[in-house]
Amino acid sequence: MKEKDRNKISKFLSLVLRHKPEAIGLQLDENGWADVLELMAKSAAGGQAFSREELEEVVALNDKQRFAFDDSRARIRANQGHSIEVELQLEVRRPPELLYHGTVERFLTSIRAEGLRKMSRNHVHLSADRETAQRVGSRRGEAVILAVRSGEMSRDGIEFFISDNGVWLTDAVPVGYIQYE
Repeated sequence: MKEKDRNKISKFLSLVLRHKPEAIGLQLDENGWADVLELMAKSAAGGQAFSREELEEVVALNDKQRFAFDDSRARIRANQGHSIEVELQLEVRRPPELLYHGTVERFLTSIRAEGLRKMSRNHVHLSADRETAQRVGSRRGEAVILAVRSGEMSRDGIEFFISDNGVWLTDAVPVGYIQYE
């Protein structure tokens, strides 16, 4: 499959598995899982047909590993990034001393005043390395990388989780824990 076609399917899956399953009449369970056959049928009925092989390829080759199959490969879900309420059943984890967040200049005034907020998502997303944060931030323009003193936050009682694809998640990052580099 061409990369352009994989990207189109990936964007569609992000829409229905992270934000708007109702767009195709899909029902996710409380943990965000969808039946693969139902997803494929409802996607096709909604004008976005793809084969099981194409779906497998999108999941396997997605650069950010946004999606995962369950052990039986009968169900699929997004690993994180939901704007709808789902319980991903993530365990609290101790983060490294520093995590990183990629953003752009136009958001810095708000971040300096309010810290990092989850906005319409269920969590703030943080990266374990600067390179990933750079890629994330550059999607919206010239990236600005913020260092988050996550180890200190954790010692202060703020919980962190890590998604199946390695994205660190927390509810918010207060201003005092952010380093502007």
